Amino acid sequence: MRAQRRPAFIGLLGILAAAATATVAATSRPPSDDPIHKIRHVIVIMQENRSFDSYFGTYPGADGIPMRDGQPTVCLSDPQRSGCTRPFHDSNDLNRGGPHGAWAATMAINGGKMDGFLAAAERGRRRCADLNAPNCFGTTEIMGYHDSREIPNYWKYAHDFVLQDHLFEPVASWSLPQHLFMVSGWSAQCSTLGDPMSCTSAIQRPDYPKDFERGNARVHEPGRPDYAWTDLTYLLHANHVSWAYYVMAGTEPDCANNLDACPPRRLAAHTPGIWNVLPYFDTVKKDGELGNVRDLRDFYPAAKNGTLPSVVWIAPAGDYSEHPPALVSRGQAYVTGLINAIMRGPDWDSTAIFLSWDDWGGFYDHVVPPRVDENGYGLRVPGLVISPYARHGFIDHQTLSHDAYMKFIEDDFLVGRRIDPRNDGRPDRRPSVREAQPLLGDLRRDFDFGQRPRPPETLPGGTVWNGISAQ
Repeated sequence: MRAQRRPAFIGLLGILAAAATATVAATSRPPSDDPIHKIRHVIVIMQENRSFDSYFGTYPGADGIPMRDGQPTVCLSDPQRSGCTRPFHDSNDLNRGGPHGAWAATMAINGGKMDGFLAAAERGRRRCADLNAPNCFGTTEIMGYHDSREIPNYWKYAHDFVLQDHLFEPVASWSLPQHLFMVSGWSAQCSTLGDPMSCTSAIQRPDYPKDFERGNARVHEPGRPDYAWTDLTYLLHANHVSWAYYVMAGTEPDCANNLDACPPRRLAAHTPGIWNVLPYFDTVKKDGELGNVRDLRDFYPAAKNGTLPSVVWIAPAGDYSEHPPALVSRGQAYVTGLINAIMRGPDWDSTAIFLSWDDWGGFYDHVVPPRVDENGYGLRVPGLVISPYARHGFIDHQTLSHDAYMKFIEDDFLVGRRIDPRNDGRPDRRPSVREAQPLLGDLRRDFDFGQRPRPPETLPGGTVWNGISAQ
């Protein structure tokens, strides 16, 4: 893959940027004695809208829902009803979450009391035209939790590999900012097209696709959305590290205002959106890497044939995402199918799979998010690490976020270089280098690189997506 050509005559800033890029490329070969390099494929599977307590709140040994004698000790006051509501086991396959934008997170966290989830859910529900519609926000449903009866494969992965019980969404907001953070460590709004220095933090309303929000009267100038700041693929490209972002064709459900129930919007590799953000990044376009955003159907033969890129992200469509009202069982079957495909292929022995959920979805969680900079963290979400080198039955209590995925990728493939505007060749105004935050844990602790690679552990119930959306 050829590096981007640059003009012969550029200003001082361009010269410094080119020099920094050249330095990255020249030192791209990692030390061979670092055991992290046994991992030659990092695969991030990102599902949607579940809090840690909603999936693993009763998992043995995890920092789960406070209990006494098997009964929750927490009880949240309900503004619309007398008394309070405790977390409860929810056996329903279809759940209705709550609003999960920045305002809802602030209300739910309530200054660290973690008792405003029902108030946020009821504020959102009042905006539903049909309170019985499945895509209307729930109320008491947000206090429900699942266990091995509904999500046996997820609990099996936790039992046999690694469960992370202090993994937080990067920012307390909805899907679009989370996906921007996942690939770039920032969510911003850029006032000038193509100028990274014009970008400022935006955790609720970054530039979003035209006509994305129903009733949006905002004028979209040509070239918008424009994500001008640096993303991880810029460094991967400079270091000749292969990558792909696999997208399932279907729909996306979320609204930018997180109050109205939105009509679904199309999602595909060629239709960028809130779960498919890389095509809007200037670096991806300028580096000629738009073709690395691919249809999910391309993933399965690559896994089978051993031709997976070094870094892979996988995004679902709404029906398979577990984003309410999508069925939990359908999402689990789809994820199991992805993991089974990897395990059956020749790349398994050198792969690390990071499975998580992009945001909390309005569901209850009892842990107060720590603060790392002006933008984050947000609420706790589930995290699993699945690899032939993953520790067996390990619960990782480190403070983590999806920033840790970028940190691991950078340590493995980029000699520890970060998306850092001081030395990555593309200055921007991000408030911090997320991967370098002292509070952020190290995913290396989830691995035992001294053990023999574990054999694959394919699970029943996995499905392979064939390009046909669920009905």
